[in-house]
Order: sequence, then C-alpha cells, then structure tokens
Amino acid sequence: MASDTHRAIEAVWRIEAPRLIAGLAGLVRDVGLAEELAQDALVAALEQWPESGVPRNPGAWLMTVSKRRAVDLIRRNERMSRNLAELGHRLETAGEPPEPDEIEDDLLRLVFTACHPALSMEARVALTLRVLGGLSTDEIARAFLVPEPTAAQRIVRAKRTLADRKVPFEVPQGAELAGRLSSVLEVIYLIFNEGYSATAGDDWMRPGLCEDALRLGRVLAGLMPAEPEVHGLVALMEIQASRAAARVGPSGEPVLLLEQDRTRWDRLLIGRGLAALARAESLAEERAASLAAEGAARLGEERAGVAGAYTLQAAIAACHARAFDPGDTDWVRIAGLYESLARLARSPVVELNRAVALSMAYGPAVGLDLLDQIVDEPALKGYHLLPSVRGDLLFRLGRRGEARAEFERAASMTRNSRERALLHERAAAC
Repeated sequence: MASDTHRAIEAVWRIEAPRLIAGLAGLVRDVGLAEELAQDALVAALEQWPESGVPRNPGAWLMTVSKRRAVDLIRRNERMSRNLAELGHRLETAGEPPEPDEIEDDLLRLVFTACHPALSMEARVALTLRVLGGLSTDEIARAFLVPEPTAAQRIVRAKRTLADRKVPFEVPQGAELAGRLSSVLEVIYLIFNEGYSATAGDDWMRPGLCEDALRLGRVLAGLMPAEPEVHGLVALMEIQASRAAARVGPSGEPVLLLEQDRTRWDRLLIGRGLAALARAESLAEERAASLAAEGAARLGEERAGVAGAYTLQAAIAACHARAFDPGDTDWVRIAGLYESLARLARSPVVELNRAVALSMAYGPAVGLDLLDQIVDEPALKGYHLLPSVRGDLLFRLGRRGEARAEFERAASMTRNSRERALLHERAAAC
C-alpha cells in the first residue's frame, strides 16, 4: 500500500512541481528558494500521505505546506531584512492558493527565468529540466552522461547567478521578447535533440528526454498560443518523435530514415504535428498581414509571411511524414524549404542538410558540389556528419575508396558507440 502511495506521490510531483515552483517563485521572487520550499512540501507529502492518503487536491495541499514553510523560515530568522519581513506579511495574507490563470502566468515567468541568457546553455538545460521537467539531479546527470555532482553544480550555479544578477521574475516585453523566446525554444529543442540522437554513450536514442521536451513544448504552446514559432517547434518535435519506434533496430542499432519501416511511425503524433504546423503557418500569415497593415511592408517583402526556422524544419519533416513510401518523398519541395531556411538562418549545418536534399532531388553530384563549398567551414570542423554525408554521396557516385575513407573518418569523430558501429559497417560495405 505504501509503495502505491509513493508511486502516486511521484506521479503528482511530476505534474505539479513546475506549477508549484512557479507559484512560489512568483511569491518569493527567488527560483532557488522556491524549489527548496517545494522540496520541503514533497518531503512532508512522503511523510504524511502514506498514513493519511493522497488529498483530493494534491497541488493545493503542496502549495499550502510550502507557503507555511516559507512563513516559518522568515519568522525564525530575526535578522531578516525589511524586504523579507514584508515578504512574510505578503505570504501570510496571500490567502487561498492562486487561481489557475495566475499559476499559468507564474509558470510562463519561470520558463523565461530558467532559460535566461545570463546562464550558460548547460545551466539553462539543467535548471529547466529540474524546475520545469521535474527531473531529479541524478536523472539529469544520467540523461547527459555527466557525474551527478557536475549536474548538481550546474543547477546550484544557475540559481546563484539568477540571484546575484537580480534577474527579474518576469516575461520580457516588446522587442526583448523575440530574443528571449528564441533562447527558450533553443533550450527545449536541445533537450529534444539529445534524446532523439544522443551525442555520446551507448544508446542511439533517449526517449525520456524527447518526452520531457515535448511536454515542455506543449506547455509553452498553451501559455503562448499566439506565437507561431512555439507551434512550429512543437510540430517539429511531434513529427520527429513519431519515428522513434522505427529508428532503432532489435539490438538497439540505428536505422536510417530511408530504411525505416514506416508502418511503425506513430500516426497520432504525426496528426498532432501536422495540426501544430498548420497552426504555426496560419499564425505566421496573420502576423505578416498585421505587419503589412502597420506599414512594415518593406520588412514584409523579405520576411513577413516567411515561416520561422522551426516552422520550416517542421514543414520538411512533414514531407517525410506524408510519404508512406520513401520513393514518394517530395525531395524537390524539401530542397526548396532548405533554401528558404538558408535565407532565413543560414548556417553550415543547414547547408549540409540542403546538400542531402539536393542530392536526392537532382543527383549526388549536385549535392557534392554544394558540400565541397562548405567543407572548410570552421563550424563543421570535428562535426562527424560532414564526412558521413560526403561518404554517402561518394558511394552513390561509385567512388568507393573515397567513400570508405570518409565513413572511417566520421566513425573516428562520433562519441556515440551505436553510430560509430553503423559508420564502420558502411565503410566495410564500400
């Protein structure tokens, strides 16, 4: 019975922790302290619920206990500053737990605080998974293959940096919003990608991280329903996640896109992804019309109406999702979408992917020509997918010796053992 209660507490904690920490941070204006208070409430639940049972409204119970703990903490410290004394009064008079709309506002503030540019990317990821994803320090460490003390240190430093720099607990407004939202989306997609194609270790995928990122993306879409790129990112993750069962073979080996059994793709996730993509494209068009109406037509000719980077990537993923057979893939459209993406946010990695699309649409020689133009890009130095793609194009052109050398070079560069084995197999096939 106690074990059942503990499982129930764990499930409640995963659901309620982000809202609880967000609500407390809205009161105490300190993410670190808010998490400590929430953890104290969790300990109380672990002590009391096995005897008393899970309360009818567990979220409200946890919030009430956390607020009482905050008041006790302030009362015990007689040397608190005037601000903390005022805070104690505010907590005592706060009344009932906040309404759902207030919690959502605080949750959005917590998202932007955890992903603040003042933090390193590693710190943003760790703090986001901790306070929004509900992961323990041990789970974060195992997910990113770092020692637990390293993960703990990242979280502690992140909280200290937010406190030292007095980062406001707020959603940015005006011109600052776009840049800060970009940071939030980047953190969520980085978490997803680490789960989708693990950069190191013995597993090709870590589905738990994909699920965490999808959950965060869906929450953000609910909090910011009018932002096209939020829906674009959710669409991209939903469609990519739909391939999970087909991306891994019986022994855990990677299965490349064109070799996957598409009957194993999750049509429910694809449907959700296509719906999110339609929403993103519709919002982008509405925003373009609004900009034009406001006299921003010069911007409009080049940018307005053009989908954002995540929406374009989702549209590319949708081309694959709509093709029930690899031979039905619209590679010409995919190449065009990559060209749009390159105009919007050119990078060597985008060009690398565009080379693949061009090779499938117009032949491997066309793709290799583009690849040879970016082969010396500093950003691609040490990037194993460059020689991997080059090896594939050379193989298709019948240049087997050169292809073998590229596959072997790629194998020496990757830190993922499953991917390394696949690349060695491809080299041997040459």
